[in-house]
Amino acid sequence: MTEFELESICIKHLEDLGYSHLLGPDISPGGMLQEREYNEVILINWLHGTIDRLNPHISNEGKADALKKVLRTDSPSLLTNNETFHRYLTEGVDIEFRKDGSIRGDKVSLIDFNDPDNNEFLAVNQFTVIENNNNKRPDIVIFINGLPLVVVELKNPTDEGATIKTAFNQLQTYKHLIPSLFTYNALLIASDGFEARYGTITSDWNRFVPWKTKDGMTTEDSAIPQMEVMFKGMLNKKTLLDLIRHFIVFEKYKDTVLK
Repeated sequence: MTEFELESICIKHLEDLGYSHLLGPDISPGGMLQEREYNEVILINWLHGTIDRLNPHISNEGKADALKKVLRTDSPSLLTNNETFHRYLTEGVDIEFRKDGSIRGDKVSLIDFNDPDNNEFLAVNQFTVIENNNNKRPDIVIFINGLPLVVVELKNPTDEGATIKTAFNQLQTYKHLIPSLFTYNALLIASDGFEARYGTITSDWNRFVPWKTKDGMTTEDSAIPQMEVMFKGMLNKKTLLDLIRHFIVFEKYKDTVLK
């Protein structure tokens, strides 16, 4: 099995879960479905459409203000920017508007956590990002409503030198060289086709762990590839949203082992 074939298997798992799929070059400059420039990591049209759809009671000015806040990074610290974004994601983006002579507040939702099917799940493989003259191409990026929330790095299972640990190391390199992608990250996944582990941007190697169940009730047989269990279990829409909302944000900043 080549790395490309492994990538295709992962995409097929996601399509079976109801994800859409696009090829990175097709939505990048020169592509037939261009959605972005190489230095843009959010699919802005997708996000703009979601903000419109999920927040019909918010004025256009308020929606534009929320979008501006999501796109803006105020700190040189990746962790600080990531924490700010996840607060927007899970609690909504605070906006202010003037009404009847006074300033009032409201929140703009970026995601519908109660109804997974009211969101747009998209898997993009070969997603090139150019930042500070660094040109990198993670294997798979999972977008929800145009936001790049999961990054997957795969290694060729037939190459003895390309292990799951090298996939983890590659993710660490990406964090340093193209940090804008990880401002919006909730999960990192490393796999060699059989083993698969996940963590967050603050997790060291010891805190990257496997996912052990497809149905959330029973532990899968150890003979089943961890990658299959993770993609079919953790990345189903409801489970992924539950992780992002109730677990990942809390754990990420508490220096706690992921379970």
